[in-house]
Amino acid sequence: MFIPVLSGLIVSLDAFFIGLSLGLQKRCRFLYLIIINIFLISLCFIGYLVAEPIDELFKFDSDIIVGISFITLGLWWIFQCFISEYYKRNKTKPSKPKTFLKTIILVGLVMSIEAMFITIGITIIFIENTSILIPITIGLAHFGYSTISFYLARMKYLKNMPCVITNVISGCALIVYGLLALFIEFGV
Repeated sequence: MFIPVLSGLIVSLDAFFIGLSLGLQKRCRFLYLIIINIFLISLCFIGYLVAEPIDELFKFDSDIIVGISFITLGLWWIFQCFISEYYKRNKTKPSKPKTFLKTIILVGLVMSIEAMFITIGITIIFIENTSILIPITIGLAHFGYSTISFYLARMKYLKNMPCVITNVISGCALIVYGLLALFIEFGV
């Protein structure tokens, strides 16, 4: 049971960079992060509950699906970040609060779906040793990592860091997790 919990802690590290990017945005409040993580934890439990039926439904190796899903999600996160930065720089009007709220909702949705995929992936990979500790670990690790980095971003030394850097790092963390799942499959 130790390995699935450790995997949940390791693959949740991308939440650190998501919390950092949210903390660097001046209009983002800690309450938004709490709401995102409540939704995230509920999706982790849903992911845990549907993992075994998904594994039984699809009789091919799930590591490939998990790997491709995370690589796709990471690439999407990075491209979304660059597209968002492009539109921010080429706008002539100041951004409206609605746009900011849409961005926060999108970040929360992506982070929550990603946590659900992590839960499904770890549960399927360690199907013999699964327990309720997997979604609890993943949900609390996401909350802990994002909270710590949110407050770190509010420190005077990190305030000047561009948000795009943390978003790219977060996307790369998802890609690395996807590659690890593929490496497990192919025995590399």
